[in-house]
Amino acid sequence: MRGLRLTLVALAAGAAFMQPASAGLFEDDEARKAILELRAKIQANEDAAKQRAEQLNSLVQDQLQPLRRSMLELNSQLDALRAEVATLRGANERLARDLADTQRKVTDQSQSIDARLKPLEPQKVSLDGREFQVSPDERSQYDAAIGLVRRGDFAEAVAALNAFLKRYTASGYTDSVRFWLGNAQYGKRDYKDAIATFKALIAGNPDHPRAPEALLALANCQAELKDNKAARRSLEDLIKAYPGTEAAQAGKERLATLK
Repeated sequence: MRGLRLTLVALAAGAAFMQPASAGLFEDDEARKAILELRAKIQANEDAAKQRAEQLNSLVQDQLQPLRRSMLELNSQLDALRAEVATLRGANERLARDLADTQRKVTDQSQSIDARLKPLEPQKVSLDGREFQVSPDERSQYDAAIGLVRRGDFAEAVAALNAFLKRYTASGYTDSVRFWLGNAQYGKRDYKDAIATFKALIAGNPDHPRAPEALLALANCQAELKDNKAARRSLEDLIKAYPGTEAAQAGKERLATLK
C-alpha cells in the first residue's frame, strides 16, 4: 500500500512536471510561427518597397533622361556661346585697336595738313594805320620788295613792286606799294613815272596816311623836271589839304626855295 501510494505520488509529480513543458513547447511553436510570419511580412514589405523603389527609380531615370539630354544640349550651346563671345571679344579688341590706330593716323595726318596749310592761311597785318588780311606769299613778296627799296636797289625794287601790283590787284598793300614804288622810281630818277605813281596814290586814296608824303614827293619830282609851276601848285595843295602834318611843314620850307 505504501508502495502504491509512493508510485501514485511519483506519477502525479511527473504529470505535474510534464504539463508545463508541453505548454512551453506549444508556446514556442506559436512564437516561431509568428516570427516567421512577421519575417515573411517584413520581407514582403521590403520586396515591395524595393520593387516600388526600382519602379520609382526607373520612372525618375526615364524622366531624368530627357533632362540630361537637355542639360547636355544647354551645356553645348553655352560652350558655343562662350566660344562666340570670346571670338566677338577678340574681334572687338581688334576693332578697338584698329580704330585707335586709325584715329591716331587721322590726327597725325590732320596735324601734318594743318602744319602744311598754316603757312598758306591768311594773316592779319597792320600797316599805315590799317589792318587787313593777306596771304603768306603776298606778305613775303611785299616784304622782299620793300627790303630792296631800303637797301637802295631801286631798279630791282621797281620791278618787284610793279610785279606785286599786277599779281595782287586788290591787295590791302596796294597804296603802300604805290608809295614805295614812287620812291623807288624817284631813286632811279624816273621822275615822270614817279609823278604818275604818286598821283595815282593821291587820287585813289587821299585819306591814306602816306598821301601827304606822296604829295610832297610829287612836288619834288616836278621840281627835278624844272616844272616849278607844277611843283608850287602841288606844295600849295599839300599845305591846304594836310595842314599840321610834317609833310605840310616841309612843303612850306620847300615852297620858299622855289622861284
